[in-house]
This record gives sequence, C-alpha cells and structure tokens, in this order.
Amino acid sequence: MANAASGMAVNDECKLRFQELKSKRSYRYIVFKLEEQQVVVEKCGDPNASYEDFMACFPANECRYAVYDFDFTTDENCQKSKIFFVAWSPDSSRVRMKMVYASSKDRFKRELDGIQVELQATDASEMSLDIVKARAL
Repeated sequence: MANAASGMAVNDECKLRFQELKSKRSYRYIVFKLEEQQVVVEKCGDPNASYEDFMACFPANECRYAVYDFDFTTDENCQKSKIFFVAWSPDSSRVRMKMVYASSKDRFKRELDGIQVELQATDASEMSLDIVKARAL
C-alpha cells in the first residue's frame, strides 16, 4: 500500500482495478472511498453500465473519488475514449470529510496512471453528461 501525504494509504486493489479498467476495459467505472485511513474500492461498474448507473453511485452526503471510462465520437467521426477522474464532494457532507478527501486527492490521483480529465463536483449538475462530453473533446 502506498502512503498518501495526508496519512491515507491506497489499497493495492485500487491500482489493480484501475489497470483492468484502463488496459482490459473490464469496467466502465470504479468508485473509491476512504475507509479506516485508506482508499478502497467501493464499487466497479459493468463495462456496459450507463452514465446514469455511474451517477447513481454517489451518496448525497458523503465524498467519493471515481474514475469513468468515457467513450465518445469526435467531430471527425473517430471513436475515442478518455478516462475521467471525479472528486465528489457534496456541500452536505461533513467538513472534516471534505478536508480529508481534498488533502488526499492529488496523491491518490498520482497512483492512477492514465487519467486524462479531472472533474470536481459538489452536485450532480457539475458532472452532467453534457459537461463530460464538452470536457472530452
């Protein structure tokens, strides 16, 4: 397990699942949470899962990290994919939780080699599909 600057460790399963998403496309998304001083995998989404399935994974009053493998078609009609990192920090979550997630985010993100776009969201509108599409292009 790698140690984060904030004292948070990163469970090896996080990196393993991310590699499977990135190289084998085994998952559409992975949701991570902080648990007992380490980042752990909370949920992996089936490769055929929709963006709505992904959005449904975020609790209304708790922070999470997530990665999403977004497929899209460019204006030139090319099929592409980008891996998004989402830092979910709803306004209704506890201040301490927001601080711990914020202080651990950059270190955790560095453990996941291959992230192309980062989104920070405090509510669902800040990570709507339209925003994801716009950021992907």
